[in-house]
Amino acid sequence: MTILFDGLAYGMLLFLISVGLSVTLGLMNFVNLAHGAFAMLGGYACVILLNGYGVPFLATLPVAVIVPAIAGVILERLLYRRLYAASELDQVLFSIGLVFMAVAAAHYFFGAQQQPLHLPAFLSGQIHVMPGLDVGVYRLFLIIAGLLVAVLLQWSVIRTSFGARLRAAVDNQRVARGLGVDVNRVFSLTFALGSALAGLGGALGVEMLGLDPEFPVKYLVYFLIVVSVGGSGNILGSLYAAILLGVADVAGKYYIPQVGAFIIYAVMVVTLIYRPHGLFGRSHK
Repeated sequence: MTILFDGLAYGMLLFLISVGLSVTLGLMNFVNLAHGAFAMLGGYACVILLNGYGVPFLATLPVAVIVPAIAGVILERLLYRRLYAASELDQVLFSIGLVFMAVAAAHYFFGAQQQPLHLPAFLSGQIHVMPGLDVGVYRLFLIIAGLLVAVLLQWSVIRTSFGARLRAAVDNQRVARGLGVDVNRVFSLTFALGSALAGLGGALGVEMLGLDPEFPVKYLVYFLIVVSVGGSGNILGSLYAAILLGVADVAGKYYIPQVGAFIIYAVMVVTLIYRPHGLFGRSHK
């Protein structure tokens, strides 16, 4: 039960960081491999405020959301927008270049060392649930935060007018413009949303994943696995995939540590063999 709970918490953390990539990749059809750089930016914003200025941990989270969102809007308007109609290879090469620029900038400003994060007392320790099961308070907090984000994001995409405009802009930009939809504004807001979610996940993940300049490269594969297994653009699919992969990864490292992260890659390969578009992805035929 402890392994299952830890895997669930780890999966929720993967979801929080990866769901922004699912939004930009699946809903905007843009391959943004620099997604981890926005997560790293949110993590550094949290750590600097917490360790350097004594800001309470929960109070740093809005800043960790807003700063990557602003950076996302600026980069979308100056750079990303020029590549919406480009090939997927061009998008990949461009975003990979941004990743290495972000890594170099983080090395320059913050150094190569891991950034410490000291959780507040109310998020530390464990809760005794039953014999043999002690639940970490922070891991429980991650699970609740992940579920809340999933519900709100799914509702905003499916039930709101913004979600309707976004789906219309993705399906057919020309028709959407003819109906009065400001496609450029919708895409800017969507990119800001994806970047903000990455920043939130990055800030919440410092305690479990660590934070150093190599973060965008180190965890890029994990983000891509969650999106590909869940199906790009499918919020609940990313949630289920993240939970599946989180539990599989934690259980594999506990029971057969000698294989390392092999289990999570095996789950991805098997899933994509039988479901090439992901567990909940749709065929584009």
